Amino acid sequence: MNHTHQHFPTEIWSAGTRVALRVEYDGSAFHGWQAQPHLSCDTVQECLEHALTQIANSPVRTHCAGRTDRGVHGFGQIVHFDDPVGRNAKAWVLGTNSLLPPTVRVHWAQSVSGDFHARFSATARRYRYIIANTAIRSAHLNGQVSSYRRPLDSRLMAEAAQVMIGEQDFSAFRAAQCQASSPIREIQQLNVSRWGDFVIIDITANAFLQHMVRNIAGSLQLIGAGLKPVDWMAQLLSGKDRSKAADTASGAGLYLVGVYYPERFGLPSIPDGPAFLSGTM
Repeated sequence: MNHTHQHFPTEIWSAGTRVALRVEYDGSAFHGWQAQPHLSCDTVQECLEHALTQIANSPVRTHCAGRTDRGVHGFGQIVHFDDPVGRNAKAWVLGTNSLLPPTVRVHWAQSVSGDFHARFSATARRYRYIIANTAIRSAHLNGQVSSYRRPLDSRLMAEAAQVMIGEQDFSAFRAAQCQASSPIREIQQLNVSRWGDFVIIDITANAFLQHMVRNIAGSLQLIGAGLKPVDWMAQLLSGKDRSKAADTASGAGLYLVGVYYPERFGLPSIPDGPAFLSGTM
């Protein structure tokens, strides 16, 4: 799909139409996705809703696929809201972008059926965790990637990661404050690869527990650095004890790359990510 030149339909949607958006954002300066009463436009949700409300001249409330934490980035975040007045895709994309800071961008808007829900209709989510494995932190990528000084063996990390695939109890990688009703999740794929100075962890699951990806990344780093054996991940999984696993890795390296939905909703495909995110530059 060519995303260089986009044509936005000018058809006006009727009031009450459910609209889905793809939103990209640099999470460095935000206190996460979710609006918080004591903060003023310091969250992605508040910034987006403020812009959408101006386009609608009416309050707009959004729902997202995954509520990213402070410092975490969105590349393929999916959001939905109900159009309160009736606008078209061009207004919801170009108009909204004109009111957003340069660190937040809407890539497309599409009308969807009323039973679509950005969070509950999703069948899987894909995250990418990027580690700059250099002795000195990068000046250019500050806030965009995490940093780990010790040399990492990505092959050991990849080997250790394979025990995570499948439906399992991920209590060992769950934040203490996680509000999910169950620690059971299904990881569908987990790949670790090296691209130059970068080690990239790519993970897809039906859903994630709070801090799950960052906690997995933190533990894999210890294995890659030779500080823990390859079979340590299996021990952590079976032990179900968060205190035994590594510290939570930095949010700076984490990207919500994409969200998957049933084909019947007809959402556009999401590209694999900028080259530095995919290791395919």
